[in-house]
Amino acid sequence: MDPALTKETVTKDLAEVKFALEKKPFETVSAEVKEQSNLLNNITLEIAITGRSGVGKSSFVNALRGMEDDEKGAAPTGVTETTMLPQEYTHPAFPKVKIWDLPGIGTNKFSAKEYLKKVNFSKYDFFIIIASGRFSEDDTKLALEIRKNKKKFYYVRSKVDIDIDNYRRSKRINVDDTHEMMQAEKTTLDIIRKDSYDNLKALGESSPRVFLMSRWDLRKYDFPLLQETIEKEQGEIKRDVLIMSLPILTKDSIKKKKDAMESLIWKNAMVSCSVGLIPLPFLSLGCDIAIVVSTMGDICKVFGLDEDSLNILANRVGKPVEELKSVIEHTPSTGMITTEFAMDILKRSAMWGAITVVELVLDFIPVLGSLYGGGSSFATTFYLLKNFLENAVKDAEKVLAKAAEPKRCK
Repeated sequence: MDPALTKETVTKDLAEVKFALEKKPFETVSAEVKEQSNLLNNITLEIAITGRSGVGKSSFVNALRGMEDDEKGAAPTGVTETTMLPQEYTHPAFPKVKIWDLPGIGTNKFSAKEYLKKVNFSKYDFFIIIASGRFSEDDTKLALEIRKNKKKFYYVRSKVDIDIDNYRRSKRINVDDTHEMMQAEKTTLDIIRKDSYDNLKALGESSPRVFLMSRWDLRKYDFPLLQETIEKEQGEIKRDVLIMSLPILTKDSIKKKKDAMESLIWKNAMVSCSVGLIPLPFLSLGCDIAIVVSTMGDICKVFGLDEDSLNILANRVGKPVEELKSVIEHTPSTGMITTEFAMDILKRSAMWGAITVVELVLDFIPVLGSLYGGGSSFATTFYLLKNFLENAVKDAEKVLAKAAEPKRCK
């Protein structure tokens, strides 16, 4: 078995499959996972960003897409309102994820109800209401109308980094004193949290939640908590789409992506049981190579290892893309992931890795062995994708670490 895969990691992943097959017949589980797989590939996630003009809506749209404000294709930003109609921005790696930059609610002379009608309320999965200072009555009226229509919304207080800098200057904080700098940051955040809470309570919100963030570094402040909160409040399919599409900021976000892809892998392996097999010469193993190739490409995109994602990251951190690529040891570029590539991996690994996994799978889930070729197909597909995922995770962690390194002085 490949060193990346141990008996413990394989059986842990297979536990979910075994549980599903113990509750329902194979045909039922297979049909359900095929439907879920199709949904995951075809479902659209629509995110609406709104608030008053000048609060940084367009910058937040760009941040969610992993882009800088001055990049080609980025949402235009400015000190005045730049969005007069809802503007759709597609995620660069996940075209089914659409982020909408809505007109500032305070720029129009109509009610929140009319505003939602004009921006086509029903199409969005959830709303993010942004303010760069105090939230306004328009914001809370909009939130009330969204709640009435049984959709989720989240208050975001942007530009907190500017408030922190202003506080440090006003208190003449010594920039060389790390403790003083950190204390000033904590004090400022505490002030903003209390002010935002009191502000929204006064406007009629009974128990407001406000997430503090800086567009310039989503790792800081409350963006990870916002991400986690939104994920928990989505259905299973849309939650996985969200996890897969959001930028990698920490090792924790890599872990979440890995968990989502592990769930997808066993489902795709199950689908592989019920379709025509492509046998390899001299082997009794088989798998659906098209599923393997497609899922490998998805794994690359999810972990930001495809060409477009690496270029976007390089631009964001101000480093040559070749520097980021230099730490990638196992994952090929998406253009190299072809039928021939997958077949070659299987030929080279089947005599020790895939066969071992087939035996392990059929021992752990005996029902798969009763299927003509299905058990082998499941195990082979599972092996190839699981091994590819383990290596992609390692490469993604290395790229994250390389991106975080200080730029070298020339």
